[in-house]
Amino acid sequence: MTDLVDYKLNDGIATIVINNGKANALSHEVFEGLNAALDQAEQDKAVVILTGQPGVFSAGYDLKEMQKGPNEAAALVTVGSKLTRRLAAFPLPVIAACSGHAIAKGAFILLSVDHRIGIEGPFKLGLNEVAIGMTMHHAGIEIARHRLAPAHFYRSVVNAEIYTPEGAIAAGFLDEVVAQDKLIERANELASHFKTLNMRAHRETKVKAKADYLSLLDRSIVKDAENLGLSG
Repeated sequence: MTDLVDYKLNDGIATIVINNGKANALSHEVFEGLNAALDQAEQDKAVVILTGQPGVFSAGYDLKEMQKGPNEAAALVTVGSKLTRRLAAFPLPVIAACSGHAIAKGAFILLSVDHRIGIEGPFKLGLNEVAIGMTMHHAGIEIARHRLAPAHFYRSVVNAEIYTPEGAIAAGFLDEVVAQDKLIERANELASHFKTLNMRAHRETKVKAKADYLSLLDRSIVKDAENLGLSG
């Protein structure tokens, strides 16, 4: 792991915490840390709880890296898309304990895990790419289409609508919302339940249920790398 991603194992439950400044920005270093933590969770055969800092799960990609140029932006987006693809097919259950705001790539992570718990409060969740001048990438569109409620797909992807935690349940970014001081308690309660699943059946059913989506996502990641790399 790195200083930006913390990993703790307790009784078959791996808690992975993103800790990168006030926005919890997703940089190459954070993705390296997340992949290393997921490697460890696989080795430990642990159910995963993925969370952020109090008040912010993640506000998305590291803008300093994105603004360096089209090639740098393309490289970071590719790494990020591969991480969400990994989460979508992860062989063990993954719970997102959304500790506050989840914007852009932070919200895409929520769309890629097995169960999402949010917290009550004045938090914003959603895909703001169009609002900040970014044309949505192919992988992002497919991740959103796969998990968002049909009525909210267009509102989220094309209109960049941002949701409250309660609204995010209806949209499909979250599965439930709890009081702020109950987030980790609820995540651990759910993880303990997931530990009772047959992990082989969970893994095989997840990949079977998502086979077409995962194939489409792979093609979209390649298409994005080509398009973004040529945009400069």
